[in-house]
Amino acid sequence: MPHHSLTGEYLAAVADGGPSGDEIVDVVRDDVAVSCYRGRPLSRPVFLGRAEHQQVSNDLATVYDAITALPDRLYGGDLAAFARAVGMTAEQAATATRARGAAPTRLVRSDMHLDESGFRLMELNVGSTFDGLDNNYLNEAILRHPFVADFVEQHGLTYLDSMAEVAHTIVTESKFPSGVRPVMVAITVPDEWEFLEPRLVKNSAVLDPLGIESYGGHLGQLRYADGRVWFGEHPVDIVFRIWLTEHLRDEKVMALVEPLLAAAERGEVAIFTPMDADIYTSKGALAMLSDESNQHVLTDAERAAIGRLLPWTRPLRSGPVTVDDEKVDLEQYLLTNREELILKPMLLWGGQGVTPGWLTEPAEWQEQVEAAMDGPYLVQRRIHPFAELFPDGPDRVEPWTLVWSFLLMSHGAGGMWIRATPGATSRVVNMTIDAHGTCCFIERRTRHHG
Repeated sequence: MPHHSLTGEYLAAVADGGPSGDEIVDVVRDDVAVSCYRGRPLSRPVFLGRAEHQQVSNDLATVYDAITALPDRLYGGDLAAFARAVGMTAEQAATATRARGAAPTRLVRSDMHLDESGFRLMELNVGSTFDGLDNNYLNEAILRHPFVADFVEQHGLTYLDSMAEVAHTIVTESKFPSGVRPVMVAITVPDEWEFLEPRLVKNSAVLDPLGIESYGGHLGQLRYADGRVWFGEHPVDIVFRIWLTEHLRDEKVMALVEPLLAAAERGEVAIFTPMDADIYTSKGALAMLSDESNQHVLTDAERAAIGRLLPWTRPLRSGPVTVDDEKVDLEQYLLTNREELILKPMLLWGGQGVTPGWLTEPAEWQEQVEAAMDGPYLVQRRIHPFAELFPDGPDRVEPWTLVWSFLLMSHGAGGMWIRATPGATSRVVNMTIDAHGTCCFIERRTRHHG
């Protein structure tokens, strides 16, 4: 049963004597206060059919494999050259290529809108620095309400335990054999430790029964002695990285990261995920996939998956570009089609520097375009997402615009995290400001009716 049918049946059941939105929120709010939801859950879960979830997950894996193949296909295996091409400085590229793993990580979060053509990819986040890995806390909490539990059971729904998938991915990519219990410390920069401490403590307790002895701390708490990295009295096998390449612009942070990278290069500790994940997370890599000049290095299967998922996306390079099979001047095209385009920096995160043309006055848009042209920026065609209805008070529903995050991990699909803003207008969705979130239940099997 597809997404819209499952949603319709849930809303009909709510209207026919089901719980109010406030009742659902009250059941789960405290459970997700210390989580990626930040205590702002929506009033219902969302739903996906098995076939549509599998199709998007397969396409996501194909698109990611194409991205990680680009350094070999376009740059002769020179990862640093690829990093510079997707927006990194030479210094950032040199750091990001240190202490690399044998292969790029499979820890990936995609951010998508759902429009009339299907799920459409806005960006990929690669590596251990993105949010949303503890999304299944809301699945667990919301199932305590009998109405939701009954609906999930009657419709053959389930969810993926992202924290369990994360644990498997950590152990697999850090090359620990089955049965070995590694010691891991999740490490952030000192300035962010106070904010992250409650979540890292909570998540460490969840990872413990999954086979990882886990702690949380910051870079300044690590020490190096006797050929090991130490956190307090604990010799560390894995450092779970929660800092970005952007943090290394701070000389004090770089001074703390340097001995850790050196220790990893000596084989004294594994960094999960290595710094090269930040290269693949650049939005510039998506622009390369979409760019007509690179289509010859893609397989038929890759082009098909990219066509289904990725809107028209191009780096901001002066000169002609192909739009709908027609050659146009890129800058002029941007200026005359403002309301259907969005500007994005290749490397920044959390919505920083993003300029939606439909929310920007023409004069300001022109300024932004001229300033960004030939820099580390890209332009993407606007997605017009469906608004989803959520219970809001007695006998009332309200529209929300969703960002669907499909997670990819070592087993394949790794869970779902949904963020939303009120209303039917697409804008930057940021959980650190005012966005809300919810969880997703997926069909366990495809049902046949007859």
